[in-house]
Amino acid sequence: MGRRSTTDGYAWQAPDLLRQYESITFANAHRAILHLIPREPSDVVDIGAGTGRDAAALAEMGHRVVAVEPTAEMRRGGMALHPSPRIEWLDDSLPDLARLTVRRQTFDLVMLTAVWMHLDKGQRRRAMTTVSPLVRKGGMMSLTLRHGPVPTGRRMFEVSAEETIGLAAARGLAKVLELEAQPSLRQVGVTWTRLVFKREA
Repeated sequence: MGRRSTTDGYAWQAPDLLRQYESITFANAHRAILHLIPREPSDVVDIGAGTGRDAAALAEMGHRVVAVEPTAEMRRGGMALHPSPRIEWLDDSLPDLARLTVRRQTFDLVMLTAVWMHLDKGQRRRAMTTVSPLVRKGGMMSLTLRHGPVPTGRRMFEVSAEETIGLAAARGLAKVLELEAQPSLRQVGVTWTRLVFKREA
């Protein structure tokens, strides 16, 4: 049996997930960091964009968004739900982001929402090496860590804030926000840790 993909379980559940994710607004999902999102039109990458809910909200704020989503069913659904000239959809995946990194593009905001828990320890190290150069000077990275039971058919790992903060610090990203035990808006028994990092100008 081959190694399981970080996106196992998403393709066949895509129709249900599209409904579930879209039932929660961007403002509610990211209330804790709304004050940190750039006010002026900026370059944003949403890694693991899913349905495009967040990418669409950021585009509506005037930002230029690259929405990275490896699951074709989710990507197609997101493109249909949220057509926008400010969103560029990209088929790419962690830990290497081969298509994105070759561009050598940097961003004012890097979003990693409900993504990091799909990576094992070795992949997390590789992924931090990949995503940290995407954050330009003065830019930020928002990341969430999931805690709780793993849904059937999914590949997830318990990840500590301490490990994540250490990996980010080693790559020049300083923690500016840490919020623990944030309740899930749709899953009973699940909590989230929210981390935001900044690269000094």
